[in-house]
Amino acid sequence: MDDKERINAEKTRSEQLPPLPEKKSSRENDYLIEPQEDVTIDALIQKILDSEKTYDLDKIVAAYEFAEHYHHDQKRESGEPYISHPLSVAYILLELGMDTDTICAALLHDVVEDTECTLEELEKKFGSDVAMLVNGVTKLGKVEIFTKEEQKAENIRKILLAMSEDIRVIIIKLSDRLHNMRTLKYCREEKRRTIAHETMNIYAPIAHRLGISSIKDEIEDLAFYYLDPYAYMEIEEQMQLRKDDRETLVENIKRKISDRLEKENYSPMPQIEGRVKSNYGIYKKVYRDGKDIDQIYDRYAVRIIVNTIPECYNVLGIIHDMFRPIPNRFKDYISTPKPNMYQSLHTTVIGREGIPFEVQIRTWEMHRMAEYGIAAHWKYKEGIKGGSSKDDNRIAWVRQIIESQQESNDVEEIVRAIKNDLAPEDVFAFTPKGDMITLPKGSTVIDFAYAIHTEVGHKMCGAKADKKMVSYDHQLVTGEIIEILTTNIEGHGPSRSWLNIAKTNEAKSKIRSWFKKERREENIYEGKTALEREFRHYNLRVPEEDLEDFLKLDMKKHSCETLDDFFAAIGYGGVQLSKLMQHLKIEYTKRYSEKTQPEITQEDIKPRSLKKKSGVIVDGIDDCVVKFAQCCNPLPGDDVIGFITRGHGVSVHKCDCVNYLSQKDNPDQKDRWINVHWEETKTESTYFKTTLDIVAVDRIGLLADVSSALAMINIYIYESSSRELKNGNAILSVTLSVAGMDQLNSVISRIKKIKNVISVERSGR
Repeated sequence: MDDKERINAEKTRSEQLPPLPEKKSSRENDYLIEPQEDVTIDALIQKILDSEKTYDLDKIVAAYEFAEHYHHDQKRESGEPYISHPLSVAYILLELGMDTDTICAALLHDVVEDTECTLEELEKKFGSDVAMLVNGVTKLGKVEIFTKEEQKAENIRKILLAMSEDIRVIIIKLSDRLHNMRTLKYCREEKRRTIAHETMNIYAPIAHRLGISSIKDEIEDLAFYYLDPYAYMEIEEQMQLRKDDRETLVENIKRKISDRLEKENYSPMPQIEGRVKSNYGIYKKVYRDGKDIDQIYDRYAVRIIVNTIPECYNVLGIIHDMFRPIPNRFKDYISTPKPNMYQSLHTTVIGREGIPFEVQIRTWEMHRMAEYGIAAHWKYKEGIKGGSSKDDNRIAWVRQIIESQQESNDVEEIVRAIKNDLAPEDVFAFTPKGDMITLPKGSTVIDFAYAIHTEVGHKMCGAKADKKMVSYDHQLVTGEIIEILTTNIEGHGPSRSWLNIAKTNEAKSKIRSWFKKERREENIYEGKTALEREFRHYNLRVPEEDLEDFLKLDMKKHSCETLDDFFAAIGYGGVQLSKLMQHLKIEYTKRYSEKTQPEITQEDIKPRSLKKKSGVIVDGIDDCVVKFAQCCNPLPGDDVIGFITRGHGVSVHKCDCVNYLSQKDNPDQKDRWINVHWEETKTESTYFKTTLDIVAVDRIGLLADVSSALAMINIYIYESSSRELKNGNAILSVTLSVAGMDQLNSVISRIKKIKNVISVERSGR
């Protein structure tokens, strides 16, 4: 197929979409970053000459000639010469006011990835800064053991690593993505959707957190258009129906405000602009929140830009005197800026027409930061020296995400972290001392505790929201005062279940880190047990002597030198079994489908011995690995039964365990149940986990009284949780360590004596 035929084919594909209307920016009737259809080197040079900034024009032209030389025979999917793309990216960065090295890196950003050019050659000709920026945005080469998704996640990780050293890397990448989104119609449909998804989930949240709304709004709207074009057009049509009324309303409001400010003798007069909410912003409220388009109060707004912060509050008083404010719709982002350093006063009011609208009031400095975010340093100031961002608090979240990845071996978690931690919707909760904690929407009290301090999270034993006890899965609401209750009991730490409750990557990482450092033996046991369970589920029976070889690729990918390291990584959550099992099942089929399956023999239940004795004797078998089933947590004194697992010892259950009762007559499993009994003399160092459910009248100090009572008799608490019952009582679930039934009965008796305790029962877990 020649170029002409390919262009016609792409044109046909693009015509399957509804036409994309000319989308204007949040600034009045003009683009913040003007799209250029045909950016040439002459247009770029003219833009540089028109700029108020000083650029090294010779270096930029040399970078263009170098890039044009390497890209000269390459075409884009639109059929245009490939050099048009780097030129367009450089033009966008010029409008953001970036420096000479950034413009050069934009022109050269694809030469290493797509041509024979090397980084060494770039560094020799353009210097280390330009080479570093190009390397930062260059994708990794194919890695054999990575899936396509993992490869994508590794590329994002690389960009963030480079970004933590120099913020210009991500600004180049965002400009690159903006131009790619503007020309996305030339790609095939599947690729369009893939790129749009990636843009919405990764690049738009990053642009939001950096405060670059001039890029964020446009790439978000374009991604929305390609993901759901008909919803986009429906909103566009509804907004067009209201266009005349909207423009008339906004112009009338602007005139009224201007007249009033003139009467107040404001000098110089503030600038007053109209703002229209983006299509995607309207979509989220209409379809996600179930609102009618006329119920969206900030669908359009008026923005007032003044010179000083006191003027912001003075103008706010005038606005509230002119129009009736809607209760609970005032937000002061000046005194409490957003995490991306956005500052402004927002108030929603109703005019005489009865139509609500939003008024935003900010200074010029705040306005520049709102539109250009961190890029405003280059556009309006001297920039960050050398591009270094190590001391810039606004990108502390980048290093936080990177550091959190050190405790996770799942490369795809970097993408989940961006989706969760950088979500535009935040909640603002307060400590009892009045300190504000900002977290993503959906965050729980566990996230709040770890946001205060790592040790506060580790020592948490309960939480209150507005002075009422809440469960660990309580989701924060903006304005709540959250009190974290802690314990000083030695050895107390988080529960593994918190990994499923926490929302933020920071909290999950700290929980995993605690288990990794403090509970290695337990991690190995938990990880091995989890792997056995998954193997049983998928009916995989790998001989123990083959296990390390069978898992070697996964061990290598997750940087585990030994099987125990791999089991430990599974145990503390660094390795996600759900992501491994599909390919392990395929590998198992390749290896064993044509071989005779290994028979279960007495040797199958004789793997390595544990360091601690179990206190259980298995009839007819010596030196056998024994583990206690977590479904029923048997204790010395309980009637017990054993189950022979495949290759990993005997699992001990209570005789009234629901799993035993449901499986004991199963003909396929019947021969694997064997008699076991407790040792008559047991060493004092052997302890067992069990869980108690405590029902009590809900009151302040209940959890503290229970913890104190157990500490008095030296009972170790592994975890605790509480929730309110419908009848007003509370139920506390406490997992603790006891030596046997005698000690457990003593513990139950002591807890029953606590004030307001109604019942104490051993949990069925």
